[in-house]
Amino acid sequence: VVEGGAGGDGVRLALAQADLVLDGILGIGGRGGLRGDAARLAALLREGRKAGVVVAVDLPSGVDPDTGETPGDAVVADHTVTFGGLKPALVIDPAAAASGTLHVVDIGLGPYLPEPAMTVLDDAEVSALLPDPGRESDKYSRGVVGVLAGSGQFPGAAVLAVGGALHGGAGMVRYAGPGAVATEVRQRWPEAIAGPSPDAVGRVQAWTIGSGLGDGRGDDVGAVLTAGLPVLVDADGLRWLPDRFTGPALLTPHAGELARLLDVERPVVEARRLHHARLAAQRWNAVVLLKGSTTVVAAPDGRVRVNPTGTSALAAAGTGDVLAGLAGSLLAGGLSPLEAGSVAAYAHGLAGQRAAAGTGYPSAGDVLAALPAVLRSLRGPVP
Repeated sequence: VVEGGAGGDGVRLALAQADLVLDGILGIGGRGGLRGDAARLAALLREGRKAGVVVAVDLPSGVDPDTGETPGDAVVADHTVTFGGLKPALVIDPAAAASGTLHVVDIGLGPYLPEPAMTVLDDAEVSALLPDPGRESDKYSRGVVGVLAGSGQFPGAAVLAVGGALHGGAGMVRYAGPGAVATEVRQRWPEAIAGPSPDAVGRVQAWTIGSGLGDGRGDDVGAVLTAGLPVLVDADGLRWLPDRFTGPALLTPHAGELARLLDVERPVVEARRLHHARLAAQRWNAVVLLKGSTTVVAAPDGRVRVNPTGTSALAAAGTGDVLAGLAGSLLAGGLSPLEAGSVAAYAHGLAGQRAAAGTGYPSAGDVLAALPAVLRSLRGPVP
């Protein structure tokens, strides 16, 4: 105990000189953020310490353990040693950003824990979910995905989305878009079939729509949304959502887009990512993949998956188009919207990491180029 209270010079000096600070102020029963002396201690840790390592016991004090929210002041740790299993606060921002490096310690709680409120996939689980065509498969049985993306203003979005779709396991990609954009798509991806509109490209088993559409093509979007097929809706396509989906649907907004959909401010969404992803999933009866540093994939029935492979390497224009194409291809390959979204986010994050290892600051094209090797490593040998 240091004299002078939590804001005194003695405490400030002790924290500044400490080699190790253990945070055990609150546990998983804490709610509402830190207050009083505890809040002042957390502030001193952030502002005054020089070299010491802060280790949180189970989770940083002040974060909400069940939601990933930080409703008040909280400790920011360098490492968190948690027991029994991950807590939502450790994998969902903004609380996850306060957790530092995670260390999970098994203390034998497995048989006594309830069903998890959410799941975090690993390599083996993603590998098991990836489509696995047999030797007798053909391009149609592997799935045909339609891509409605790109415009004269954003032709690259179409190229990137089609590229993501081609690598996602579907046997065929059909692109619907303006002639000039279709020409660019065919030049980059000669294996893709292109036509001017959804009804001109032939039959598909799922659609990915919205990336780079700009202000136009509402009629085409409407035709796809009423076709009754599994559909991924990204970016500009989110402007034309129905009141509720009656078929399989996957929405892929970033925080700003979800804020517009829910008529709130972006910081409100970012402060309560899990809450707003769940709210939108129930509102539109669709799986919602809320993109960001900790991507949340929420289903209308309450199931949630949180992606563990997020990286700042994906903070580049066009990477979301790659994700949209990849996830749409997985939908066409037979995965449910929850599976397609969570598997695509996982592989997309690994591709971002691989691209960053090779180039430092990767572009969307670098991420797309890294995707085949990532999927190969996850999927294993092809029969």
